[in-house]
Parts: sequence; C-alpha cells; structure tokens
Amino acid sequence: MSLAPQDAAPARRPAWTFGRGFALSMVVVMAILAAALWRTWPGIWGELAAVRPHGPDLALLAGLSPVIRLHLYTALAALVLGAGLMAARKGRRFHRTAGWIWVALVMTTALSTLFITSLTPGRWSLIHLFTGWTLIILPLAVIWARRHKVARHRRAMMGLFYGAFAINLIIAFIPGRTMWSLFFG
Repeated sequence: MSLAPQDAAPARRPAWTFGRGFALSMVVVMAILAAALWRTWPGIWGELAAVRPHGPDLALLAGLSPVIRLHLYTALAALVLGAGLMAARKGRRFHRTAGWIWVALVMTTALSTLFITSLTPGRWSLIHLFTGWTLIILPLAVIWARRHKVARHRRAMMGLFYGAFAINLIIAFIPGRTMWSLFFG
C-alpha cells in the first residue's frame, strides 16, 4: 500500500515555446560567432572605437563583387517581404504567393553565401553553418506547409525569419565587414 496521494497529478515539464527555443538558439549562435571571430576581436574593438555613421557608401556598394551584391539585394528583399508576411493574414493567396517568392529569395541568399569566403579567404567559416541550417530547414518548412502541418511550418518559418535575419544582421554589421563599412566605416 502506497502512502502517496492517489489523485496527485504527475509533475509536468513546461511546454517548449518558440520564445524558449529562440533564446536557446541565440545562445548557440553567439557561441558560434565568438568562436568564428576569435582572432578578429582586437580589430573589431578598434573599428567600434572609430565608428562614424553616414549614409550608404555608394562607391563601395558599386565595387562589391556580383555575388555579394546578389546576396545583399536578395537578403534585403527577403527581409522586407518577410516582414509583410509576418504581419499579413496566413493561408490566403497573398501568403502563398509571397511565401513562394520569399522562399526563392531566402534560398538564393543562402546559396550565394557558399561563394562568399571573405571572413576566411578561400574557405568556409563557422558562419556557414547557418547556410547549411537554412538549406535544410527551408525545404522542410515548405514540405510541412504542403502536408498541412501548420504548427511545424509556422515554427520553422518564424525561426528562419526572426532567427536567421536577426542573426545575419548581427553578423553583417560586425565591424570591418561590408555592411559595417557601407554605413559606419
């Protein structure tokens, strides 16, 4: 005979939420960034000390390689369209049409990073792990939408939009990188 109360409910773990997953992802991302940029921290601090905000340097923009410009323009278009998609009602014709355009933009942006190796000349860096993640999750999110697995699709797309763009904006504006130079260098 047990002395424990019979009608006590077993302890439940708190539900895994998007916010908790996002917070954990950001911790992992910051660890990867810290490792990827380990050797460049002194230069980064020097750039931060000499910051001079200004309008975009159009001469620098014109001098970028075609693959970097493609990456930049598709990322900015995906950011704007993605914000519209996050604000719009889901499941409607606009959502589906704009969603396919967004997927094409994000896929182009991710694939273009495979040809950008300026952080570690001639080879990929740890930052390219995010490219691999995007190239895996993006098709899965589309498959989940087509199979009407809405919750999975929503989590994946929100993770890609908020996570990838938040992460990539941080990466893009690291002192000494192209976006930093366009606006602050």
